[in-house]
Amino acid sequence: MNRTTSRRQGRARWWRLRRNPLRRPSYVVEAWLRLATGILAVTAAIVAGVLTARAVESDLDGLRAERHAVPAVVTTDARATVGVEGTDADRAWAHVRWTAADGTARTGIARVDSASEVGSTTLVWLDAKGRLVPEPATVGEAELQGVVLGTLAAVGAGTVVVLLGCLACARLDRRRQEQWDVEWALIGPQWGRKTS
Repeated sequence: MNRTTSRRQGRARWWRLRRNPLRRPSYVVEAWLRLATGILAVTAAIVAGVLTARAVESDLDGLRAERHAVPAVVTTDARATVGVEGTDADRAWAHVRWTAADGTARTGIARVDSASEVGSTTLVWLDAKGRLVPEPATVGEAELQGVVLGTLAAVGAGTVVVLLGCLACARLDRRRQEQWDVEWALIGPQWGRKTS
């Protein structure tokens, strides 16, 4: 029994660029367009990702630099707000009192440890104008947010470039189909009677 080896018929690579009497100029344009789309997609993804990550980290570093922590005294029981919407098990909203830079006593509502009782001391965060603000992101949190948002920006930028390239290739294909229809209308009748 003879063993026959079957050669797998795969797609011919770079067929759009090979010399062929049937090759149309639009095939060459499409090949270069696909190559340019790939290069631009990777470039746009890298640039958008890096710029977004740096911008996010820079913004969070700026917030961290302008905010400062001051000691404050809890004036209401934080345990009463645990389980209220917008709270979690570790942190709760409570009224606090702190001394401003000019020596005046100020009050406000801030997130504190959920186990805080009246009279306990906690740290609250203030901006440059002395207003209560959320605690700024740590260096690690800023880096993580930069990586996540940079990755999303990279994927988005690359996707946009790929979609634009696909739309351009689809337009070329549609135009090629229209040219074939015109040519077939001219050549088809020369082949004789059509069978149905």
